[in-house]
Amino acid sequence: MFNRSDFFILLAVMISFALSAFLWFSGQREEGAFTALWVPSILCFGIYFKLMSRTRIQS
Repeated sequence: MFNRSDFFILLAVMISFALSAFLWFSGQREEGAFTALWVPSILCFGIYFKLMSRTRIQS
């Protein structure tokens, strides 16, 4: 069900989320908010590459 690339995408999301929470609560709110924007971007890239690999297999 999950490929190795899926785990790497989820790991990158978790690291980004943890880093943004750390920055936010350490008082660097602008940097934390900027880093929090990485989470949906990484997820979108992961979904895109997963869909592209599925269409390549089916055709």
